[in-house]
Amino acid sequence: MVSFTHDGDGTPESHWRTWEQDREPGGDLQVEALFDGRLPERFILLAAHPDDETLGAGGLLARLARNGVRCDVVVLTDGEGSHPSSPTHTPRQLAERRRQEVAHAVQFLAPAAQLTFEGFPDGALAEDAVAAVLLRELGPGEATRTLVAAPWRRDGHSDHDTAGRAAAEVCGERDIVLLEYPIWFWHWGNAENQAADLDGLSLLRLDTDDHARKESALATHLSQTLPLSDAPGDEVLLTPGVLEHFSRNVEAFFVTGGSSTFERLHRDRADPWEVADRFYEQRKRALTVASLPRRRFRRTLEIGCSVGALTKELADVSDLLLALDTSETAVRRTNEALLQHDAANARLATVPADWPTNDAPFDLVVLSETGYFLSSDQLDDVIRLTRASLDDDGVLLLCHWRHPIKGWELDGDAVHERVRRTSGLAALALHTEEDFLLEVFVPAPAVSVARRENLL
Repeated sequence: MVSFTHDGDGTPESHWRTWEQDREPGGDLQVEALFDGRLPERFILLAAHPDDETLGAGGLLARLARNGVRCDVVVLTDGEGSHPSSPTHTPRQLAERRRQEVAHAVQFLAPAAQLTFEGFPDGALAEDAVAAVLLRELGPGEATRTLVAAPWRRDGHSDHDTAGRAAAEVCGERDIVLLEYPIWFWHWGNAENQAADLDGLSLLRLDTDDHARKESALATHLSQTLPLSDAPGDEVLLTPGVLEHFSRNVEAFFVTGGSSTFERLHRDRADPWEVADRFYEQRKRALTVASLPRRRFRRTLEIGCSVGALTKELADVSDLLLALDTSETAVRRTNEALLQHDAANARLATVPADWPTNDAPFDLVVLSETGYFLSSDQLDDVIRLTRASLDDDGVLLLCHWRHPIKGWELDGDAVHERVRRTSGLAALALHTEEDFLLEVFVPAPAVSVARRENLL
């Protein structure tokens, strides 16, 4: 257990600002990337004490609530032990005051959030009790798009550590994404001694509105940010030096657990869509390759490769090929399928966040059965990035299922319509069936294969 006092000399915030500036690029937290490009449906925020929710994850709570995510804030203790020698407040009075403070804070951060008080004894959290609370909140069955946040299990405060361990155990068993937020770590830790821990931190950048909401919420916790009175025993708990750690425009989380929808699909089934055996899939691949306007391409990008069935056929007509997928299992299987193609490989990536700018330009980009797994904004970004990554003679090929896509914002027709409207590319070929759309786009003017070969 780490030994520290709240009012002792701690690590100055300037130390952490320098660490952040010197940090290797990347490592920012993209919440959507944890859920196949979507926001979670539900966010459960565990706080060991009133104010933990604001200090550790107030900006995240504000952002998710603002975007319509169902948010639940569970406060495990009332924090009645923060001033054990107070001559002006009994533990009961302090508990009541701190409940009011956290209620006001949540009104700033997420007005529609469900706020629950468990009333466990401050300083004596039990791991099994916290686990039971989280299991109750999760309910039976799968919670595939639920995000849980809890104090870091090695934060140095016994209640924080207990809550973090319990959340890690439950989320690990249920395959749920867990974000652990450090609080007291910023006071007792330093970049040199905790370098290994810091390598695992992801930073969430807060926009102006979410940062302002967090500051307003923190200002409601007056029992912690100001002295209760001038009497001995009523001293401020969160000193200015401690509070400075939470004035940043970033929040930090250790991300563990959880598998994406596509990782679960590929992990549980060798061929989730039976692309190897179904005639429908075989025929669609044949039409896809036959629709390409050239025999060969210099550099091909495939977005969403699954088990690599189409990837192999694209590799046959490409000098170089890069395939991307959000599933580690899919990437592994695609690379196994490409063993005979030295100039082709698959890579773990989520677009548009991990767009392979350094591998561009491409003269063929293939978006097959993946566009509707993006939000409208993400698809717009992918269209823009594709356009910027295409050679002057580049080709964009789209192919998508036309029937309903349950649980996603877009369907196949909407994806193609958006590309037609916003890409600035010209349509070269269109194949329409009841089941799927296949389109080929090129920079204007579109020149047919016959004209390119001087048949006209």
